[in-house]
Amino acid sequence: MKDIAQWNEGDWLAAIGGVMLFAVLGIGGAIASRRSEEFAGHPRGLYVLFYAEMWERFSYYGMRALLILYLTKFWLFSDGKSNLIYGAYTSLVYITPVLGGYLADRWLGQRKAVLFGGIVLALGHLFMAYEGLQGVTDPAVKQADPAINVFWLALSLIIVGSGFLKANISVIVGQLYGLRDTRRDAAYTIFYMGVNTGAALGTILVGYLGETIGWSWGFGLAGIGMVLGLIIFVIGKPALRGRGEPPAPLPRKGELALYVIGAGSVAVIWLLLQYQDVIRNLLIVSGVAMLVYTLYEAFKLPKEPRERIFAILFLIALNPVFWGLFEQAGGSLSLYTDKFVDRGGVPTSLFQSINPIYIVLFGPVFAGLWQWLGKRGWEPSAPAKFGYALIQVGLGFLVFVWGAGTDSPAAMTPVIFVFLIYLLHTTGELCLSPVGLSAMTRLAPLHLGSFIMGAWFYMTAVGNFVAGKIGEATGGASGTMNKDLTLTIYSWIGWITIGVAVIVLALSPLVKRWMHLDTLEDGNLGDAQIGLEAREAGMHPELKPG
Repeated sequence: MKDIAQWNEGDWLAAIGGVMLFAVLGIGGAIASRRSEEFAGHPRGLYVLFYAEMWERFSYYGMRALLILYLTKFWLFSDGKSNLIYGAYTSLVYITPVLGGYLADRWLGQRKAVLFGGIVLALGHLFMAYEGLQGVTDPAVKQADPAINVFWLALSLIIVGSGFLKANISVIVGQLYGLRDTRRDAAYTIFYMGVNTGAALGTILVGYLGETIGWSWGFGLAGIGMVLGLIIFVIGKPALRGRGEPPAPLPRKGELALYVIGAGSVAVIWLLLQYQDVIRNLLIVSGVAMLVYTLYEAFKLPKEPRERIFAILFLIALNPVFWGLFEQAGGSLSLYTDKFVDRGGVPTSLFQSINPIYIVLFGPVFAGLWQWLGKRGWEPSAPAKFGYALIQVGLGFLVFVWGAGTDSPAAMTPVIFVFLIYLLHTTGELCLSPVGLSAMTRLAPLHLGSFIMGAWFYMTAVGNFVAGKIGEATGGASGTMNKDLTLTIYSWIGWITIGVAVIVLALSPLVKRWMHLDTLEDGNLGDAQIGLEAREAGMHPELKPG
């Protein structure tokens, strides 16, 4: 073990992260030791879900922080190819919840879906700890190692497991409360703190172990975290009070058939990950089909619901623009930070903890801001907030390029500009992600509610794939990231996105009229199980008395 006198900034950050993790676990132990059915005014089930989700996010974001570095430094893929693989992986993570949510709503129930997803996730993270050949410097030899198939399997298991878990655990939170229970908003705030606590601590601790001790140590810790989350969820079943069970009694054979479908999807994902062009083509074909179907349904509706569909399509179309830039964080921006930023001894992966930390700090600020503006009639419309989000994500890249100052690889970019780009991207996220999800649930007709939410996540997946293609471009013809080319691309996408934002702001009054907010009724909210993401920044649509 390193002498404390020799610790650098990364060592201290990891130590602080470890202390914070033990503090969070200590609070959990105190809650578990109480015999009452509630703690701090909320059912014990909320805290079971808090800790289960915290560990799941710990494992997912910890592994994600290492992935692009693992692809380039261990598997020896080029920078461009690694970005494309990363984009394919994250895009599939956003597609599979459509399947997981559908199976849970129709047959399996949320609790069993989360349990199955947790098991698959734990297996995936633990398989990531298997490395294969060591010390190989020839990319062709390294990538011919049969162990790479275990790597593809691990990613596939994580993708499918996330699909079953991500889509359903936040729904159980809502089921613990009545639709008009005044504690619902606070409950989602507590739960969301678990998400970001896990994301921040996982990125710091998993990233630190992976980069300083060994890849298998980092991925192994992520796997242990997922197993702990799974154990908490299983032991805490009584605290859920029967929530999340199947909508109707499910025969044993039928349940097993659903698990077989989940297992079979792992094989499909295993193939898709290795053929990224196939994913691109599937996204295009499926996207066109979804658009045609949505328009077909829209033109069967009366004027106001039809125009709300048009507003939905406008907002959804902006998803790939925003996420294509935002998700550079785990891809090209991480590689740039590794190669061209003066990090002062801090491992590259730890910088990805900045976003969840900012979310925890600024989420309540934005919640208060929207309420303060709303009371005065100044709150921007949803499409206007999307425009502001695009301005911030574009401006983030322009500030970063300005801060880099020079194209010379020898001139390292000051680390402050990494913090600034994450700051602008996080505030942009708070203007778009929760606002968009809230708008989807408010505007979608009842019979299209689940489809529209699926379309939202689908276009988020498209954005992640776009991010991979942008990252691939930073590798140029050689595949190796070039500082000059990367900054040129960042400058271009920054200015283009600000141009798009100006158009969005100009069109926002028209799109707001299409939303017809003055005639919305409770029926437009469906069962009000809006889920976690719609509440991230205080977006809590009120239910009117019936």
